[in-house]
Amino acid sequence: MKVVAIVLQMFFFVLLLVEVGCEPAPTESSPRGDNRFDLLSAYSPYNPVKIDIMPLTEFVDAGEAEETSKINPPYVWRINVYVSLLDSFGCQEKWPGVFRFELYEYVERSAEPKGRRIAIWPDIDLIDAVENNNHWRDFLRAYEFNLGFEPQSGQSYVLQATCLCPSGRRLSAEFTIKHTK
Repeated sequence: MKVVAIVLQMFFFVLLLVEVGCEPAPTESSPRGDNRFDLLSAYSPYNPVKIDIMPLTEFVDAGEAEETSKINPPYVWRINVYVSLLDSFGCQEKWPGVFRFELYEYVERSAEPKGRRIAIWPDIDLIDAVENNNHWRDFLRAYEFNLGFEPQSGQSYVLQATCLCPSGRRLSAEFTIKHTK
């Protein structure tokens, strides 16, 4: 009787090992149940899909500004531009990219208010983490750029910002700005 009990116990443990733990672990698992799952696709909703020029963007007297030395050549005026990148959920985020800014005349009473181009600044490359961080304002969740420009008093302009993302995506936004002084 004792021998039968021991044999049954051994049989039970062998059966338990075979049923539960003898299969090799899967080499590639997928939350969707297929092996074609690409880990990068899980992060795609967090990529920027929209660029926004914030209403804080304004003309500033560069003589009164603290960081006049960063604008080359020195201008009497500059445009402080605040740009945010938005993901597919509408959240502002920090992301590498190359920013391009262009300024156009504002055409009143027109279906296309963007007139002739007045200025284009050199591209600002924020692929490098240090340079990206220099322009990032965490309290705003946006980037700040200082663009030197001599505006005409009372003139309105259309500022266009373009972000060239590492993925090849090109995001653009326009903002009307008026020099009132």
